[in-house]
Amino acid sequence: VIVSEAGASVYSASATAAAEFPGLDVSLRGAVSIARRLQDPLAELVKIEPKSIGVGQYQHDVDQYRLGRSLEAVVEDAVNAVGVDLNTASAPLLARVSGLGASLAEAITAHRDANGPFASRRDLLKVSRLGPRAFEQCAGFLRIANGTEPLDASAVHPEAYGVAKKIVAACGRDLRSLMGDSAALKALDPRVFVDERFGLPTVRDILAELEKPGRDPRPGFKTATFADGVDDIKDLKPGMLLEGTVTNVAAFGAFVDIGVHQDGLVHVSQLADRFVKDAHEVVKAGDVVKVRVVDIDINRKRIGLSMRRDGDGGTPKPRDNGNRPPPRTPAPQRQPERQAGQGAFGAALAEAMKRK
Repeated sequence: VIVSEAGASVYSASATAAAEFPGLDVSLRGAVSIARRLQDPLAELVKIEPKSIGVGQYQHDVDQYRLGRSLEAVVEDAVNAVGVDLNTASAPLLARVSGLGASLAEAITAHRDANGPFASRRDLLKVSRLGPRAFEQCAGFLRIANGTEPLDASAVHPEAYGVAKKIVAACGRDLRSLMGDSAALKALDPRVFVDERFGLPTVRDILAELEKPGRDPRPGFKTATFADGVDDIKDLKPGMLLEGTVTNVAAFGAFVDIGVHQDGLVHVSQLADRFVKDAHEVVKAGDVVKVRVVDIDINRKRIGLSMRRDGDGGTPKPRDNGNRPPPRTPAPQRQPERQAGQGAFGAALAEAMKRK
């Protein structure tokens, strides 16, 4: 699994890191940040100013205020789309939730530290300075796993719990057993549950959320299976077929981790059985690929790999032109001879040249 370290050094020197890990060295704070990104990348990356993560090579050439505003909006949209675990979220993450801010986020974490985990979303109303209006705005984006109300773990807003319970009653099953049962939920007609307060789009959203409750939209990780007994460059042999993960892509080729200490290079000419102008057309970082060992230079610690299926480790084969004959070479054209009649001016010029 590849985890980007972008912005880790910025976090390690920040006030947030100092408050979270006052006894740790700066380098160790950065290492912890990178490790926690694998567990919950959104919760960790919100602690870093978006511009510090790196959003493009020209980010310093544009209006910094407008760039900052745009990036902040993207982060807030991502937080609200994914949702936040109310009992584990940090204050910086809670501050990004719609209806909350830095002040209310600090109040929530202080209440949680003093009184223990929240048992339900309704317990938020016990937090100092968090009134009904703020609760209405933020409740649907906050999740509570294993709470007293199963729907608190979903994106269904408390105001719509009545619709969700009608759906459960129509199925004649317990709510916890129904959540995640896609077949049973897809068999329902959403129009049956429409009322004067909640329209068809809202009912469809509730059904979709009940099908896949939770807050992690990431697909399952696919990792490369390294070959047993291949742990060092000395274990490699030409012709070996291995599985690896693309770690970096450049115009001239892709670097692949095959389980030894050095990444191998798949040159752009070895990426496919066809002509490839740029390696980015074929692979991207994180892809799991099948490669064949072509060349090993132990002294220089270089590994040549190929992804071509034709078994050719050399240069790409020339393109097939079919049965068309080679193009004919045009015959050299003769220069036209000078015409005999040159006119009076030409005759005079020729006579003058003879006299010289």
